[in-house]
Amino acid sequence: MKNIKIIVIGFLSGLLLLASCSDKKKKAAEVQVKTDVKYTCPMHPQILEDHPGSCPICGMTLVKKSGQASEGSGISLNTVLQPVNSSVLSTVNAIVPKEKEVPTSISAQGYLDFDTRTFNNIASRFSGRIEKLYIKYAFQEIHRDQRIFDIYSPDLVTAQQDLIYLTKNSAQETALIDAAKQKLLLLGMTTEQINRVIKTRQAFYSLPVYSAYEGHVHDMPHSQMAATVTSSAPSDIASNLPLAVKEGMYVEKGQTLFNVVNPHKLWAIIKIDRSAIGGLKLNQPVTITLPDVPGKVISGKVNFIEPALQQGDKTTSIRVYIDNMDHGLKVNSIVKATIQTGNTRGLWIPISALVDLGRTKIVWLKNDGAFHAQQVSSGTTLDNEVLITKGLSLTDSLASNGQYLTDSESFIKTQGHE
Repeated sequence: MKNIKIIVIGFLSGLLLLASCSDKKKKAAEVQVKTDVKYTCPMHPQILEDHPGSCPICGMTLVKKSGQASEGSGISLNTVLQPVNSSVLSTVNAIVPKEKEVPTSISAQGYLDFDTRTFNNIASRFSGRIEKLYIKYAFQEIHRDQRIFDIYSPDLVTAQQDLIYLTKNSAQETALIDAAKQKLLLLGMTTEQINRVIKTRQAFYSLPVYSAYEGHVHDMPHSQMAATVTSSAPSDIASNLPLAVKEGMYVEKGQTLFNVVNPHKLWAIIKIDRSAIGGLKLNQPVTITLPDVPGKVISGKVNFIEPALQQGDKTTSIRVYIDNMDHGLKVNSIVKATIQTGNTRGLWIPISALVDLGRTKIVWLKNDGAFHAQQVSSGTTLDNEVLITKGLSLTDSLASNGQYLTDSESFIKTQGHE
């Protein structure tokens, strides 16, 4: 009986020992499982922790590095282990592109200037001395056939005396008389003046000269007073200085004395950035405003596009012809212009979703729970949206804030390793 008790006690002790060993193995396995779980930073995979927390470098929440990291999120281990310069795990909001047609325009600045098509020069047709000057100051308004100065010219006096001699002594030489009259007409005399010379048989020693144009008088610079006829602009339109031409001054044949400008015709010179030249066409509507004149709106169209780029200028110029009948517009005033270039249809995304890397532009496409860098080409920018011309489809999902996902300490690789 005693032996039986010993056997039973030994058997029970063995069972207890086996149970104890089994529990220890089970707990050891649980501890082993727990210690196998590692946490890492999606942006800095060199960070490994055995407990949840934040990345000591960037502050992002650590994620599980093992397969358990995808529990409840659908993210695979292969996704987590993607290189951070081409793939990012983030909870940033995802959006889809919008396909729409929007009116496009070009905004630019410029200034007002005289329309050089209205420039007319008054030049001396013969050499002589100005006896009387009827134009006293710059910007003086003159009209067609208005007397502007009287001039004495020995050459003109000689030509008149030749006509007087022919009509007095050789009236039958009609060909010579007609030739003498034609010479005086070419020198600037009127038919009425020539008939008066023939009738009175007295030459004009001080010949009146009349304007053939209408507008405002602009002075010619002293450096051009001895030059031939040119079509240059007025030298100094900002100051109302005395005229360079004076009474008693001798002038040469062909010398430009005054420039007559029509103030009713101006044009706006608008400077367009070279990147927008491709959208410019003639006759596109233009709306012009003047910062110095609030509420003033001028409607026009693109009348001229300069065919050449000026050296050292990063813009090209267009001209918009403007009427200034009430003289309310001032030359050299700064203007702002909006040019309507038509409508553009395509995929539009917020500007914040596009990341400019210099040579390339990217967006972050969402795929398999992660964002991957995708190279795109952009076009027109309107308000806070940008047109994507290449690299994106209507069904793509992308990060709404692309700059937030860009790691400034590394470089972005797209699928083509560009």
